[in-house]
Amino acid sequence: MSEAGHTSGRGMDRRAIRTVVRKDLTAVRRSKPIVLPMIFVPLILIVVLPFVLGLIARSSSSQQVQNALSSSVVKDLTGPISSLPEQEQMVVLTLGYLLPPLLLVIPLMVSAVLAADAFAGEKERRTLEGLLHLPISDRDLFVAKVLGAFIPAVAITWIGAVLYALVCNLVAWPVTGRLFLPFTQWTVMIVWIAPAVALLALGLLVVVSSRARTTQEANQLGGAVILPLIFLGATQASALLLLPWWGVVAAGGLIWMLSLGLVAFNGTRFTRDRLATSA
Repeated sequence: MSEAGHTSGRGMDRRAIRTVVRKDLTAVRRSKPIVLPMIFVPLILIVVLPFVLGLIARSSSSQQVQNALSSSVVKDLTGPISSLPEQEQMVVLTLGYLLPPLLLVIPLMVSAVLAADAFAGEKERRTLEGLLHLPISDRDLFVAKVLGAFIPAVAITWIGAVLYALVCNLVAWPVTGRLFLPFTQWTVMIVWIAPAVALLALGLLVVVSSRARTTQEANQLGGAVILPLIFLGATQASALLLLPWWGVVAAGGLIWMLSLGLVAFNGTRFTRDRLATSA
């Protein structure tokens, strides 16, 4: 392997990193099998589903509202809901607390798709040899591959969150007469925690992609890794929204530390030689 392939004591080569990131983003834009799932699945989760469930919640009767609030499933969420007018309770509960965890599924899903393509896609497109001979250190190559997936995952999540808030406020307006999204904890979850979740997934999945021979194999291996995170995010995120804002920030800080530690650990283990032998 050439001298450039090894990590040296110098700082990061930002120009080389940007070049690899731009190349990856261009490849993603040109790949329909990657782009289409990243568009249509989030649209279903953040536009279609909240619109339909919002209409159902908006038309709930008083008895249905009381039955829902007394359910053991949502008993911990009734605190911020009980002080609202009765006609607002069901729609705010559904759209403001029960569905927002799906917004954390988006960075996990997008990260999984892009991470599977990060190195396995290079092997399938037969561009891996050119990548291995780029004048960039192993460390910088790993950082570039992580950023090439991290940036779209965060961008799609944030754009999706804006669309989600618009749809929810629109469908709830006839009963609320006001904007109920975003509120502070929801905003912190999207701006602070969602990027950390995306990075956590990438810390796990980029290494999987580097060892897989095809994107299909990377997706299969990555699915086994990412599904527990999706389940955890979908079931526990509602509890975050009940914490004070500083509690949500603290929870996000823990996820950031875990994510950065995982990425740093895997970055030190990544080498061109290992990548080449798995091709």
